[in-house]
Amino acid sequence: MTNQVMPISTGSALNMGKVAVLMGGHSAEREISLMSGQGVLNALQLAGIDAQAFDPAERDLSEIKREGFERCFIALHGRHGEDGTVQGALELMGIPYTGSGVMASSMAMDKVMTKRVWLAEGLPTPRYVLVNKADIHHTSGADLVAKLGLPMIVKPAREGSSIGVSKVNHLDQVQAALLAAAECDKDILCEQCIVGDEVTCPVLGEGRSAKALPVIRIVAPDGAYDYQNKYFTDDTQYLVPSGLPDAEEAAIEALVIKAYQVLGCRGWGRIDVMIDGQTRQPYLLEINTSPGMTSHSLVPMSAQAVGLDYQALCCQLLSTACLDGQEMVP
Repeated sequence: MTNQVMPISTGSALNMGKVAVLMGGHSAEREISLMSGQGVLNALQLAGIDAQAFDPAERDLSEIKREGFERCFIALHGRHGEDGTVQGALELMGIPYTGSGVMASSMAMDKVMTKRVWLAEGLPTPRYVLVNKADIHHTSGADLVAKLGLPMIVKPAREGSSIGVSKVNHLDQVQAALLAAAECDKDILCEQCIVGDEVTCPVLGEGRSAKALPVIRIVAPDGAYDYQNKYFTDDTQYLVPSGLPDAEEAAIEALVIKAYQVLGCRGWGRIDVMIDGQTRQPYLLEINTSPGMTSHSLVPMSAQAVGLDYQALCCQLLSTACLDGQEMVP
């Protein structure tokens, strides 16, 4: 990677004031968020920052203002944490927070809206069909297969951590996959399955200052990078350096930066990409604007590859906390 991301100094980290680490929450990703949040909390406290845990599922958000917190590190994942709702509440309270603002968070959480923006900007993403939960029993699996081919990916439009995701290999699996996704969301994304290398690439910063961290190539058991293999096994291989040709990795970094910028993201994010095994064309899958920070998470792994350790990364992200319309501190 040509653009190095420099950590903030310990001295500046100590001037963050009283910090709420938002973790837990009400989403289906609560368990992972608690793991992420605890890691961030420990790192910030070890850096000498007055950081405290805050679980919106157990306390009213208004207590953040009443108790004098000066900024928030958002370690929430999924609904009511990554989708612009918490960001909007913090905007109203005037409390700076990490990560993307209200609109970017809301768009990025919706995989279909994200695709629409990327396609409008000429960025490559797999073909898709949107199915509403109310229309499942009137949806022809054969029509979906004709449009998207097999295998096909079926997933909720607004979930993360591979929750509710199915890989459909046969026509007779379509209906069950739609019903599984519908348990999580009323909007279901049916997507062309790109067969090839699976990679992910974090981005830090905002606008023209946004920089990519090294690409990570993911090699999961039987190609199934699912909830279990993401968080609770050591069988998945994470290759950084990725082992991709330099030109290919550079092209992916440029692509994810553009994808991040056109959504108006700031602070940090991580974009998942599939590379077609035959054409080597990269396809954007989705973006995470509040990525995991667990022991198995990928942003810390990528940052470590360029000398930015977990504690420094947490302090760096906290230093960029701001409100919509404010200039983010690089």
